[in-house]
This record gives sequence, C-alpha cells and structure tokens, in this order.
Amino acid sequence: MDFVERLEGLSKKLSQISPSLITEEATKNALVMPFLHSVLGYDVFDPKEVVPEFTADTGTKKGEKVDYALMSNGEVQILIECKKYGENLSAKHSGQLFRYFSVTNARLAILTNGAMYEFYTDLDAPNKMDEKPFLVLNLEDIDEHVVPEVKKLTKTSFDIDSIVDAAGELKYLNQIKKLLGVQFSTPEEDFVKFFASRVYDGVITAKVRAQFQEITEKALKQFLNDSINDRLKSAIGSSGSVKTVHPVDVKLESGEENNLDLEEAKIVTTEQEIEGFNIVKAIVRQKVSVERIVPRDTQSYFGVLLDDNNRRPICRLHFNAKQKYIGLFDDKKQETRHPIESLDDIFNFSEQLLDTAGFYDQ
Repeated sequence: MDFVERLEGLSKKLSQISPSLITEEATKNALVMPFLHSVLGYDVFDPKEVVPEFTADTGTKKGEKVDYALMSNGEVQILIECKKYGENLSAKHSGQLFRYFSVTNARLAILTNGAMYEFYTDLDAPNKMDEKPFLVLNLEDIDEHVVPEVKKLTKTSFDIDSIVDAAGELKYLNQIKKLLGVQFSTPEEDFVKFFASRVYDGVITAKVRAQFQEITEKALKQFLNDSINDRLKSAIGSSGSVKTVHPVDVKLESGEENNLDLEEAKIVTTEQEIEGFNIVKAIVRQKVSVERIVPRDTQSYFGVLLDDNNRRPICRLHFNAKQKYIGLFDDKKQETRHPIESLDDIFNFSEQLLDTAGFYDQ
C-alpha cells in the first residue's frame, strides 16, 4: 500500500474501534503505534528507532517521561505525547510537551489523542516549542492538503531542515485559513469596510455599513458556493456544466441526445447537495477508496456513483423539494426512497450504503 492508502486504512480502523477506546493505553496500542509503524514507517519494536516512556528531565522535575521519542543515529528527532481518544488537546497538554521539548535536541513534537495529531516545531525561538502547531492532521476528517506534509515525516523521507523550512509557511497558511473561515462566517467591521470602500462611492455611514455587512455576508457565501460548484464540476470531468446522469440501465431514445445541453444548463448544484455528498463519501470510504466515489448532478436528483459509472449507483439525494429523501439501491439496482429530516439522518443509513458499495466489488 502507498502512503495515502495506509493513512486511509488507519482512518477506517478508527471509525470501527473508537467506541472501545476508553483509556490512554488503548489509544496508544490501537492508534498511535500503528500510526508510527504503518503510516510513518518506524519500527515500534526497535528501541533504536522508537523509545517508549522516554525520560526527559526538566530543570525542576526529574524522571519526567514523554510517551514516545523517535530516534535516528542515537539522536532524538520527534517527541510524542499521547492522550486518550476523545480528549480535547488543550494548552495544558501542549505546555507539558513544551517542557520536554526544551531539554532535548528534538526540533519536532507531536501531541495526539489518536485521532488528532498536532505537529509543533521551534520557529519562534530556537529549542523552544512554538505555542501553536504548524500542522494538524485529523484522521476522522483527512484534509487532502495535509497529506503531503505528513508524508515528509515518514522515516524514508525525513529531512529535518526541509520540514522546518516548510513549517514556517504552513503555520501562517493555516492561521490565515482560520481567519478567513471566521470572516466568511461573521465578517468583522474592518473586513466589511475594506470591500465597501472599493465598490461604494459615497460616505460610509453607520446605515451604509450595516447594509454592506449583510451584502458582504451574502457575497462571501455565494462566492464560496460558486467555488465549490466549480471544483465539483472539475472533479467529475465536466467542461462548463455538471454531467447529467440518466436512470440506471435506461437507454436514451433517438433524438434525446440533442436535448442534453439544454438539460445540463438547467442543473444547479446546491450547497446542501454537496454537504450530503461529503457525508456519503465519509461513510463509503470505509469500504472503498475515496477516489472511486464520484458525484453526478441532474435536474431531479443528485447521484453518487462508484467508479464514475451510472450502472454502479451508491445512492441518490432528492433535495429539490421541501421533503428530502435519500434513495438507496438493492442488489437489483431498484431504488427505494427514505425520507430524512436533516443531513445528519444520512448517517442512519451507513450500513446500507456500505453494503451497496461493497456489492459492486463482489
């Protein structure tokens, strides 16, 4: 398996065993050690590579131990502090790791609860761990942009200088992304004023500012939605419009092909459909590779297909009316609609979705 497959495999395992992870030791054995071994490529049974309960005496405390130290040529490369799965990683935990960091030669540290992995270095001051991580990996929701950066930490690719060099950009990139997220959700006054001053020629009074607050919020949401739609269209290989999916195993009658362009022009992919697709993808990726799960929008429903093949439907999302439905398929490819009240209700059909995805590989 390649790096991505190993990472996704551990993510799948996490979703299956998470209810059983009730102690820190269980988290270490079931998640952290497999992450070090299978994902990063270290031999967890070789004390020359991985030292559990590594002693890191601080100035005032002796016998202080960090959960793991990753070694290379007798030198500490990465310190790892673990917490129980489900426990929030807090400033208290990073402060504990901060003390360990300052008394070793390590330039990298990882704080984890088995699902979340926070990566730290010493960008702000030499041999002093930064307060904020430069990279965060969430195994329960893997960000594709994070994967290449985590791969740099593998045993075969490890180069401390290149990692630290990249960390500077990553740290500020992630902070800017968070700030943008806040602004997209609730734009601050200065943010609104920035745009208003460039499109409005009059004096920006309190009334005008209040108007532009609402206008800016709408513009940001529409911009984000348009960007998602463009990416979705690109992902499914469309040039300018979303591909139309036709009923399973039904052939087009003569002359219908001429109407396809008109039909495609009427298709609008909504934000709810995209969110629903992401939920289905999160469920089905436990059974099949995420690259095989493909969206196809139509005028009447939003389809989710396996292998971009309309003869392999996973489900259909019927979100165009007030009452929403998810359409599920049996082994004869017959669709049954089930009403849902919210997008979270899709998770209630996880077993059926996984069975359908697995059926096509039999």
